[in-house]
Amino acid sequence: MMRRTIAAAMLALLAAGCGGGSAVSDFGTVIKGAKGTTVPVELRSGQRFSLAVADNPSVGDEWRLVAVPDPKVASFISEEHRTEGDGVGAGGTTYFVFNGKRPGTTEIKLYDCWRCGRSTTPPDEQSRQQSGEAVFTVTVE
Repeated sequence: MMRRTIAAAMLALLAAGCGGGSAVSDFGTVIKGAKGTTVPVELRSGQRFSLAVADNPSVGDEWRLVAVPDPKVASFISEEHRTEGDGVGAGGTTYFVFNGKRPGTTEIKLYDCWRCGRSTTPPDEQSRQQSGEAVFTVTVE
């Protein structure tokens, strides 16, 4: 009986704090970026940080992490969305949350595939023109 209680408690803790899609409340240092920009980021080991991009899924924005950065330098924690306002079609911000690891430099690319749906490739010329990357050069000291 005691084993089941302990196992259930451990399972509840894992589900509450580590599950995929779990909400992160601590974004750490927030660094803003946008399509067509390269932003330098300087951090210290162990520092949590978020790369933030304005988005509005109702008009077609869909930001994605292009590739996970060098895990020795920065580890990916989660992707979080926050809406600004209650109205239908309200825009907001997408936060890509990371933790600075060891000294080094890595590049993190976020890509907004505008009106791509499930595809990762813009379906037409208008989508290609509205899509773009935000690049962050992360240096951990």
